[in-house]
Amino acid sequence: MHEGNGKGWVKHLDFILVDIICLQLSFVLAFWILRGFGNPYREDTYRVEALLLLFGQLLAILFANRYSGILRRRRFEEAVALFKQLISTAVAGLVLLFMVHRAGEVSRLHLAVTSAVYAVLDYLARQGNKKRLKSRVTRGVNQRSIVLVTSLPHVPEAMDRLEGPDEFRDYFVSGVILLGRHGPLSPAEEKELRSTLPSCVPDSEEKFPILPMGEEAMNRLIHGWVDEVLLLQPEDQPFPADFTHELMTSGITVNYTVTSIADGRWAMRESGRLGGYRVLANGVRSFTAGQMLVKRAVDIIGGLVGCVLTGIIFLFIAPAIYKADPGPIFFTQVRIGKNGHRFRMHKFRSMYQDAEERKAALMAQNQHADGMMFKIGDDPRILGSEKKDKNGRPKGVGNFIRRTSLDEFPQFFDVLRGKMSLVGWRPCTLDEWEKYGAEHRIRAVMKPGVTGLWQVSGRSEITDFDEVVRLDRVYLENWRLSLDVIILIKTVLVVLKGRGAE
Repeated sequence: MHEGNGKGWVKHLDFILVDIICLQLSFVLAFWILRGFGNPYREDTYRVEALLLLFGQLLAILFANRYSGILRRRRFEEAVALFKQLISTAVAGLVLLFMVHRAGEVSRLHLAVTSAVYAVLDYLARQGNKKRLKSRVTRGVNQRSIVLVTSLPHVPEAMDRLEGPDEFRDYFVSGVILLGRHGPLSPAEEKELRSTLPSCVPDSEEKFPILPMGEEAMNRLIHGWVDEVLLLQPEDQPFPADFTHELMTSGITVNYTVTSIADGRWAMRESGRLGGYRVLANGVRSFTAGQMLVKRAVDIIGGLVGCVLTGIIFLFIAPAIYKADPGPIFFTQVRIGKNGHRFRMHKFRSMYQDAEERKAALMAQNQHADGMMFKIGDDPRILGSEKKDKNGRPKGVGNFIRRTSLDEFPQFFDVLRGKMSLVGWRPCTLDEWEKYGAEHRIRAVMKPGVTGLWQVSGRSEITDFDEVVRLDRVYLENWRLSLDVIILIKTVLVVLKGRGAE
């Protein structure tokens, strides 16, 4: 999946929110300066003034495009740009005031003080936001993992350009694959190459592999955390068509620095920049920043509601879990997230504490013959499963929790912190991930979800892993917000009916 670079105001939503908050805060501070402490929004005149200033600011944001290149601006340039935006906002606000015939009621002095306070406050806030973004780059927060593919002589220059002067880059280079190399580097070659790499690159083969193109390199790409690949195509090397096709099959976005691509099996998605390079990007599906923003907003709202419900459910379910098997109420496990990124997933514990240790002994009963997932009927590891009803079916507290999907509710916390989405693919375990081929990895190009198309299409009744992958790919290729809504509604109906749950 290729997430397009944000365009216009969407790309800098954080700065937009800072500006909006600062303007309203300046409005209140100006009121306090002139009239003493109080609530200006309680007075009709000031309430209308604040509302029209907000509308004027939004108009300036949408049409003046004052955010282009904001991260590259120096301090004086930022001050000039902020002054221009302040003028645009003030003009738009005054025009709106005249249109609604309220201009005569507004205090010019209050507008002037608001503008002065806003200029200082917003300038400081923007600089603070830039400092925050720099800190996130330093700590590697929310950065994409990029693997460089090029020939040996081009690596030092490419790394300099990729890890160069951009203080706000949203990626880090996690490895190098060498074109035209059929065997590993000698210790002397590798030492010389690593000595030319930027100091910010971890000097560790485990963290930063340098591999010849081949089976081991592809295995690292499929089973490691890789968001995108940058193919810097040398003129003296043939284009690696089969290699890139396998990458595309696995769902890894490929960025090219070549002007013509002979392989037409995958559609070109977008041109843009990556470090110091102008690139063309191929991906299974391209999403705009606006689409991702909407999906994330829905996730945050759903995550908040889900966390409240989780807290309520905890009050009733925690004593039952502890009574069945004294120990932790929550079960946490490292799972595979988007593009192989590892995270800790949370659930209410529905199994005995030694469930993972007993899993190997039960593998022969696995309903998924290929071992790509694990599911057995009447699982003895489930809390209270030794108790049976008159029909011989297990009726323990763990069976109830799983049948009603109550164990899934703590995952709303993972949704809220951005590791999961409300709708996506079910995150796999580490051992399952190691069995994935390129055709399976494609399901991991999006965030895993609490629910998904597979869950509402049969859940435990579907034992063919290829069918699971097909459903996840159908979701990916046909995603739209309405599809998420449909899946969420179907999930509620499926859970209420208990269909396909074990």
